[in-house]
Amino acid sequence: MAKKSSKVVLFVDDDEQPFAELNTPVQFELDTRKLTDGQHTMKVVSESITGREGIKEIKFTVRNGPSITIDGLQNNSEVDGVLPLMINAYERGPQQNFVIEGSETPQSIPSWVWILLISFTGWATFYTITNFSL
Repeated sequence: MAKKSSKVVLFVDDDEQPFAELNTPVQFELDTRKLTDGQHTMKVVSESITGREGIKEIKFTVRNGPSITIDGLQNNSEVDGVLPLMINAYERGPQQNFVIEGSETPQSIPSWVWILLISFTGWATFYTITNFSL
């Protein structure tokens, strides 16, 4: 006599139609390219061989589109006047190639780097003047 297995039905978000009905155990690939970017919920409904039902919901975020960075404005910021913003959007491109052009967001040099550079230059100048004579 063949052993029966549980069955799982998979739903994404609030869809009435399942995107898969499978017998367990199973391995499959979820193609997120068919989903819009943003928050989603996968609902897994399982029915055991005795007819009992179990439900598990898993929240996940899809981010297939270009990555967007904004320098100069953050969530829930209080602002006034004119805001200088730098906005960049880029994506990985084909998975076989890595595209360097536009894949990094240019950023200004942090102030601590300038302070460190000026301090080192000042120390080096002082050291050179006090320890070497022409």
